[in-house]
Amino acid sequence: MSASTTGTPDSASPPLGIAQPELGNASSSYGQVLKSSVLIGSSQLASVALGILRTKILAVLIGPAGLGVIGLYMSITNTVGALSGMGISTSGVREIAEAGATNDQVRISRTIKTLRRTALVLGVLGSLLLLVLCRPLSLITFGSTQQAGAVALLSLTVLFGAVSGGQNALVQGLRRIRDLAALSLLGALLSTVCSLPLVYLFGEKGIVPFLLVLSIMTILPSWWYARRVRVDEVALSWRETWHEARGLLRLGFVFMVSGLLAAGTAYVSRVVIRDKLGVDATGIYFAAWTLAGFYVRFILQAMAADFYPRLTAAAKDHVKCSRLVNEQAEVALLLAVPGILATLAFAPQVIQLFYSAKFGPAVEVLRWQILGVLLQVASLPMGFVIMAQGRARLFMTFDVVVNAASLSFLWLGVHFWGLPGTGIAFLAQYGLIWLADYAIVRRLIDFRWSAANVRFALVLVPAVTAAFLSQWVLSALWSTIVSASITLFVAIYSLRTLLAVVGADRVSRLVLQVKTWLGWTP
Repeated sequence: MSASTTGTPDSASPPLGIAQPELGNASSSYGQVLKSSVLIGSSQLASVALGILRTKILAVLIGPAGLGVIGLYMSITNTVGALSGMGISTSGVREIAEAGATNDQVRISRTIKTLRRTALVLGVLGSLLLLVLCRPLSLITFGSTQQAGAVALLSLTVLFGAVSGGQNALVQGLRRIRDLAALSLLGALLSTVCSLPLVYLFGEKGIVPFLLVLSIMTILPSWWYARRVRVDEVALSWRETWHEARGLLRLGFVFMVSGLLAAGTAYVSRVVIRDKLGVDATGIYFAAWTLAGFYVRFILQAMAADFYPRLTAAAKDHVKCSRLVNEQAEVALLLAVPGILATLAFAPQVIQLFYSAKFGPAVEVLRWQILGVLLQVASLPMGFVIMAQGRARLFMTFDVVVNAASLSFLWLGVHFWGLPGTGIAFLAQYGLIWLADYAIVRRLIDFRWSAANVRFALVLVPAVTAAFLSQWVLSALWSTIVSASITLFVAIYSLRTLLAVVGADRVSRLVLQVKTWLGWTP
């Protein structure tokens, strides 16, 4: 099937730098997916490397208990931030993308100004909300009110997060892929350099300042790159802002509920683990969860940066939507599966490298979770269809059911299998999400998996199954050898397939572009 109109994310048009459409064939459409994935992915991999370095140092300095405390604090701020943010970091992308598609400069400028004002107001309200609730949240989370002052101080991270989310939505909605990649990399670099000395100097007493500096170092790059977007001056009163913001908030409310459910589920999960297994177990779970999340983040960021705006523009064309989902899923899996298999093969070494020997129990948790990550990557492109079509009620119902099931899986997993049960619950959660996403998208756009994805599944499923089961039936040495061999085979298969669908010449040009962007070539 030939590709229809696609966008080129880096072709700027004055004054806003919105990506312009270009005609292309199937190869160029795959190339567009790969280009955005590699460009965003390269910055995310660098960010992941910095994040892993940061986590490694934290693990050595404050151990599992300290990481558990960080996870609990982050659960509080993420939950309140999701509630007060009203989902505008996601709905803002859709509103900006829709406005940009009209090429109406006045509408685009009004939408951008509304987004910026709304993000600031919601950030202030969220910060005040956390100040008011600091004592009860401290009591629920830590079993005492001694941490209430620290929770109150972290209210600033809610403000910074809301403003940063609005600025990122602006850059993402305009599909300024290079800027989005750069701000992610710069934020990770500043966060690592500026925050770690606080924990080194003050130990666990430096955790709260560490989290504050993290949020500050995230907002600065987003502010810089958002300000590079040139916007026409438009008169917009606060009453008009409220009128403009209603559409943003109406859709954002649905995303807010989704984000709140996700953050709330993570919060309750960590409290349950702390109550049943202790703070050390919470830190070990957080370590495995963070490592699995680091891996999938570059795939998710690439989809959100380019795929979501393109899918939104094509939301009414079911044939094109299906093609875009299949192409995105194929490229994402071809890029992700070799790394997933490598993580299965070398899980003990990965945990030892990225954390310390104290985190040994995280190995089994990580192995179960990385299987869930595979299903997560496969389901993400389908999940974006519901968002792109603006199916608010369906989106909300889906999230309520999934998060309720997630907590049920976690409780059952901890009850029957202890700490490894948290990883099993993660896998069960994304197994449910994949099945539900497929059923919903099949109904919405008559989606079918392409022949290419079916062929890859016939290679992927046996390979992952064999690598996972080898740890149970073989010695540690032979399990590593078998899993590493499978990883090498699938990596070669994935590379050959990518070269076939995209074209070797296009891949070479893309690699050169990325090297130039990173400053590795003259």
